[in-house]
Amino acid sequence: MTSISRLLQPRSVAVIGASADAGKTAGRPVAYLRKHGFTGDIYPVNPRTDHIDGLRCYPDVASLPTVPDVGIVLLGAERAHRAVQDLSARGTAAAIVLASGYTETGEEGARRQAQLMEAAGAMRILGPNTIGLVNLTDHIVLSASGALEMDHFPVGSVGVVSQSGGILGALLSRAAARGIGLSKLISTSNEVDLDLADFIDHLADDEATRVIALYVESVRHPERFRQAALKAARAGKPVVAFKIGRSEAGAQAAVSHTGALAGADRMYDALFKEVGVIRAQTFGDLLDIPAALSTGRVLRGNRVAILTSTGGAGTLVSDSYGVSGFETPPPDEATAARLRALQTGDQAALDRNPIDVTLAGLQPDLLRGAIRALLESPSYDALTIIVGSSSLAMPELMAGAIQDCLPLSDKPVIAYVSPHAPQVTALLTQRGVPAFVDAESCTAALAGMLQARRWTEPTATPPVAPAALNGIGKGSLNEAECKQLFARFGIPCTAETVVATPAEAEQAAHHLGERVVLKILTGEITHKSDVGGVAVNLPPEQIGERLRQMADDVQAKAGTRPSRFLVQEMVSGGTELILGMHRDALGTAILLGMGGVTAELFKDTTLRMLPTSGGLSREVAAAMVRELKTWPLLDGYRGRPPADVDALVSAIVAFSQMTAQLGDRLVEAEINPVFVLARGQGVKAADGVVVLADAG
Repeated sequence: MTSISRLLQPRSVAVIGASADAGKTAGRPVAYLRKHGFTGDIYPVNPRTDHIDGLRCYPDVASLPTVPDVGIVLLGAERAHRAVQDLSARGTAAAIVLASGYTETGEEGARRQAQLMEAAGAMRILGPNTIGLVNLTDHIVLSASGALEMDHFPVGSVGVVSQSGGILGALLSRAAARGIGLSKLISTSNEVDLDLADFIDHLADDEATRVIALYVESVRHPERFRQAALKAARAGKPVVAFKIGRSEAGAQAAVSHTGALAGADRMYDALFKEVGVIRAQTFGDLLDIPAALSTGRVLRGNRVAILTSTGGAGTLVSDSYGVSGFETPPPDEATAARLRALQTGDQAALDRNPIDVTLAGLQPDLLRGAIRALLESPSYDALTIIVGSSSLAMPELMAGAIQDCLPLSDKPVIAYVSPHAPQVTALLTQRGVPAFVDAESCTAALAGMLQARRWTEPTATPPVAPAALNGIGKGSLNEAECKQLFARFGIPCTAETVVATPAEAEQAAHHLGERVVLKILTGEITHKSDVGGVAVNLPPEQIGERLRQMADDVQAKAGTRPSRFLVQEMVSGGTELILGMHRDALGTAILLGMGGVTAELFKDTTLRMLPTSGGLSREVAAAMVRELKTWPLLDGYRGRPPADVDALVSAIVAFSQMTAQLGDRLVEAEINPVFVLARGQGVKAADGVVVLADAG
């Protein structure tokens, strides 16, 4: 057995600092181990008493009769490291340290945490500042959470890993009240050693776990997290994560738009999307989505049948589905005929969806017949059953009728419980029909199932020959230097000439067309339009005078007089996009979005994490383009000529390869705008930002 296996399935547990008072935090672990059915050996350790709860109590770790698999350390932060050292010396597999007062408290706490890690040696540590873990599969409770005062918890297939101890107890108690069965719950907290990735990796191999739910504060080891999440996805075990901190300010880059558009939380979106993690948008979703996924049923499309006996509730659910892109089409003729045959009279509304069968008296045979017809219908991918007030009188009867039909199909069947009836909700969920009390929860559950079904692992990118990078300089490059770099990687750029005088500008303009663009050329001022450093649509005969005026304007606004300018071809008729890169602790992402001066205003963007080696594939780049709200403009919206999407995809791939090849030397890079011209006419980078670190 590995150390993590021994931690989750110990044969013996030492409780260091155990109290004889079960009402105290230090008294709970022994009490809970016995209460919830642990069959192994329990060794309380406390030098001030001989027995705790009928068990022999030992004065210290050295006195224990055998080496415990796990030690629960209940001592304060100033003494916990000594117990950890003693356990490590005995050969204990893992220690659970509950004490707070470590890195979360500042510099002195960080010193204590380093001391704790040093004391552990080869022994693994869960925590510190953790509430412990609960293995419901095997009736092993290694925790001091007050939520364990409950007598019974449904055992199921959802594994939970939380970076918050308090949230672990909240999820345990809420799941129990909902009838949602859990397998393992682990609080990692400060993660001095064992972290999210370790337990995702373990649960991916755990036969009792079908879905993994995460409460995430911060991913401390992104690459380990990435590999563990991919392992779970490949094993067919969906990972659902609720990431707090969505309101934190995004990482603001020094000079480009991309940093503001990416931000810390958007990077988590990109990371989760890459590895197939389903992001829960609310705390409630963290149970709702896994509850649906744990059934193992398969959602192949977005067409949902709603079976109801109460019109208002059916409309409520239907409306929520419609807002989120699900369809609720009416029954096909064959299905409608089957439904009509079930009920006489004119009360039934069977030619529309929600399908109101007016289940008078809650007739089980009628309910079974309607469910069978809808599950076998080719018109629907899922079924939602509205459970009305009539179910309160005979919940077992209704739950049984629904359960009887489940073997007929692997399509998802979920329930919306309209009255406040917690016992009905729990009963349905335990019978294999995830039940929800909010219409939005139904939508989130099905959306999560659809996302799990549609995720595919990104294809590996083929290796490309490295571009020559000699002489590219360092620091903030000016626009001309940026485009020279882009061109080395095959990104088309606008035609342009560097000039210093009005006469040179006029001469250059006559060679570039009837209309041109004039810009200041400097690496010091990135947002040139903010200081009057850009003029567009100029005829060649006016450019000399416009250059003189621009120099005066920039000097007045920026305090420096430009000495060089860029005369550039005028690009018109294309769609302006922004293409950039952003790097933070999670990795490097490529950003694509609506470009130009309104980029930060509209924030129509999508991100993808750069693979660990190489750039993005064409498939990933094409998916990014189609995710934009701007996509219809590229696809021929209202008679607009279709854009050269293939050329845009090539530019995204080339930009990502540039980012990958330059690595840490590339501090910032952005093309804004990149003009996407009509199909067959390509793309053109019209402006750019590049900041390079020293080559050494």
